[in-house]
Amino acid sequence: MATLTDFNSPLLPTWCPGCGNFAIWTCLKQALVEKGLGPMDVNLCFDIGCNGNGADKINAYAFKGLHGRTIPLASGISIGNHKLQVIGIGGDGGTFDEGMGHLIHAIRSNYKFLFILHNNCDFGLTTGQATPTTPKGQKMNSSPYGVVESRLNPGQLVLATGASFYARGFTGNIPQLKELIIKGLEHEGFAFLEVLQHCPTYNKFQNHLYLNSRVYDVKTDANHKNDRRYVYDLVDYSNEKIATGLLYQDPESISYYSRLEKRKGVETTLKEEVKVYDIAEQVREFI
Repeated sequence: MATLTDFNSPLLPTWCPGCGNFAIWTCLKQALVEKGLGPMDVNLCFDIGCNGNGADKINAYAFKGLHGRTIPLASGISIGNHKLQVIGIGGDGGTFDEGMGHLIHAIRSNYKFLFILHNNCDFGLTTGQATPTTPKGQKMNSSPYGVVESRLNPGQLVLATGASFYARGFTGNIPQLKELIIKGLEHEGFAFLEVLQHCPTYNKFQNHLYLNSRVYDVKTDANHKNDRRYVYDLVDYSNEKIATGLLYQDPESISYYSRLEKRKGVETTLKEEVKVYDIAEQVREFI
């Protein structure tokens, strides 16, 4: 049985004091242990950025991809070895700038893995530039006169695209965040978990105190409905309160791999079926 210490790395985190990444890093390890998973049972796919600096801070199979390319990396691994627990991790910048197309197709295909979005509304590693989730009018290092584009809403985007699982957590609520990670790991399909976090160095407009004063757990709302249209309106930016928790889940979700009729009853993984082929004869035709 794995323990928290099994996931310890000799390298210590280098995030800024007060960064929400510490909470996500802790909750992720706690969730894996609670699920009975060890370092060899999981593959973590990281993006470039502050979130990606966690790749060598946890003892597990970890792969740092190109900026905005975490999702196709995790998708390929989950298809190649469907017995492995795959987790994709990315920031709001890479996910919604370069990675937007990959996100849409992961939702459409419903690949089975958990994707954790670190949403702090800025590019922290490159010193505070605006991302698609930065509020309109907000002054940032790359937008000294204020952001002129409309603000993208992650929840409404994934729900409108057909996501089978959408949850939203907050780094100020450790027990809830751990629980949401576990629920995402158990989902039969693409599980999108948005985590609201504070960037203490470059995000002064949506800090920990601001979020803490507005978030609430939908478990406390007796009127909450597991309905796509209802949740779409619930997460609109015009609402004063910020709903967190498991906001929507399709109970009939079927993952991509489970839809492949030719794989029904096959015990081996695609990874195990890879063979070495001698192509010398074919190569000689071009010499």
